[in-house]
Amino acid sequence: MSVRYLCAMKLQDETAYIRALISEGEHVRQDFKYEISDSRKIARTLSAFANTEGGRLLIGVKDNGRIAGVRSDEEMYMVEAAARLYCRPEVKVSMSVHRAEGKTVLLAEIPAVEAKPVMARDENDRLRAYVRIADENILATAVHMNVWRSVGEGVPDLLTYTEREQRMLDLLSVSEPLSVSAICRCLPLPRRDVVALLARFVRWNLVEMCHDGSSFVYKAVE
Repeated sequence: MSVRYLCAMKLQDETAYIRALISEGEHVRQDFKYEISDSRKIARTLSAFANTEGGRLLIGVKDNGRIAGVRSDEEMYMVEAAARLYCRPEVKVSMSVHRAEGKTVLLAEIPAVEAKPVMARDENDRLRAYVRIADENILATAVHMNVWRSVGEGVPDLLTYTEREQRMLDLLSVSEPLSVSAICRCLPLPRRDVVALLARFVRWNLVEMCHDGSSFVYKAVE
């Protein structure tokens, strides 16, 4: 078996592998990037993947799935800068280079982390956390931050009910999913208290956090 034949087979296998990934489209664990021009923007994606289910970036692939190719060394440097300089804590990224349809595609894989949140530094040097919803990177809410903080601090798995807790659960059981602002108006309670209670309910699987396409809303788990 000739070296040329083996190389051709390897290229076919790599193309098939990349094409199989592309066929999945963009989703909660996969994102396409035509190119990387800003490490800060990529840091948001790394944060979102790390704070959700983990995921992979296919760099050199357009939104429509067409393989455009990249200069792998430059793109690797930009991803490494995003992970090391613009994420706190640093995100561990595994990268591999693939040849598909005669072009170079960079595959970056990001694991989910246990110690959330992973923060990304924005253009104003502020640290923000993101989560992955479908194929979008969404800014994490105060409820997310409270849930992660309570997990990190090892808050005891004990939930005490008072009239306040019961009123909120009753509201979320009979209403359409409600935003934090709507809950504050209905009860009423200070926003800080509503956020803290929602975080506790989410952590104990009593309340579900959903994204309605524009914001996060909450409803009681049936």
